[in-house]
Amino acid sequence: MEQGRRPGRRVDVDLSEGFGERLLGQLLDRAHEMPAHLIAPLVAEECAKVGGRDVSIYLQDYEQLMLAPLPGRGLVHGDALPIDGSHAGQAFLSKRVVEEWLAEAVRLYLPLLDGSDVVGVMALTLDAVEEDDRRLLRRLSGLVADIVVTKSSYTDQFFKARRRGKSLTVAAEIQWSLLPPLSMNTPQVSLAGALEPAHEIAGDSLDYALNDNVLHLAIIDAMGHELSAAVLATVAIGAYRHARRAEIGLAELYSFMDRAVDAQFGPEQFVTAQMLRLDVETGQLQWVNAGHPSALLIRGHRVIRKLEGPTTLPVGFGGAEPQVSTIQLTKGDRVMFYTDGLTEEHRIGGEPFGETRMINTIERTGPLCDGVAQMARELSQSLMRERGGTTSDDATLFLIEWHGGSADHLAVPDL
Repeated sequence: MEQGRRPGRRVDVDLSEGFGERLLGQLLDRAHEMPAHLIAPLVAEECAKVGGRDVSIYLQDYEQLMLAPLPGRGLVHGDALPIDGSHAGQAFLSKRVVEEWLAEAVRLYLPLLDGSDVVGVMALTLDAVEEDDRRLLRRLSGLVADIVVTKSSYTDQFFKARRRGKSLTVAAEIQWSLLPPLSMNTPQVSLAGALEPAHEIAGDSLDYALNDNVLHLAIIDAMGHELSAAVLATVAIGAYRHARRAEIGLAELYSFMDRAVDAQFGPEQFVTAQMLRLDVETGQLQWVNAGHPSALLIRGHRVIRKLEGPTTLPVGFGGAEPQVSTIQLTKGDRVMFYTDGLTEEHRIGGEPFGETRMINTIERTGPLCDGVAQMARELSQSLMRERGGTTSDDATLFLIEWHGGSADHLAVPDL
């Protein structure tokens, strides 16, 4: 059935006043102590109360290519769906509800938004859909997303679904457990990242926190490969978080990380890093660079400059106290941080991929993407294709887009 035509209204659904609030409240109350393996039948049961059937929950896989079905009693779990070219993928990328009109029904795909991070998609089929249904189901899918994220701390079920039968190395297990959500979107700033090879990542890592109006971020590349690199990255990120939460300055933060890595590993191992702070109200960006590739400033989908400045030695080498560099961003500016695996990858006997080709790929990909989350994903895959599908070293990128303004209006309740 074409969009705009609707089957008849369901007659077996409770439409009494306050039904939606009762439904969401009951789901929340029951989920508190519910074991993770019973979440699937609980969600299916609650969807049935609004006339929903054939319920599926899909989670984004580690490679950001597919939406993997979550198994569980009461759920339909068929094949994984591609993010590109599927209704579910469209809902995931756009963060909006997508409706697929069938002969006598409509299938809805609802993004699972945990805060501003899209963790997956919930799909269900209704005989008919009206605006009240859409409003209630958007709220229901948001609650399901929160439950999935919360319960994932208590089970391996959701992680196993995201792997799609592929195993992670021990190093990758460590690194993924360290990472914050790889996307965040607020009225003032958006950010998103991608790491390859997803199932073997070892020495690359990143971390961020939005504290009041300051976004803190670090991206690192630990020397070595496999488990030794992951252990080194773990110490570096742990030291960064400790120092950041102590609210010390950027220069002092480098010194703290440097001492922590040196004390644990000695002068034979090191970590290249960039640490930054962005005032999300004013757009003032400050950073220190410890032997890391310079970030790129993107304006109007063009790379207009490298964010170069004084550098110090990599973390662990005992370099001089770094100088803090500063730049004023313009609304809509994007800044891309990356590790050298993006530019140094090459076929055997061939030339490295190089910065020029990377910049050309950025400028070709940016105009085709809606927001930094889609751009990070598309750019990572485009660079992979440009490199001939090879990634012998970790390759990580992270994008920030500054919007500016204030988010205070979100704290004012709707009247």
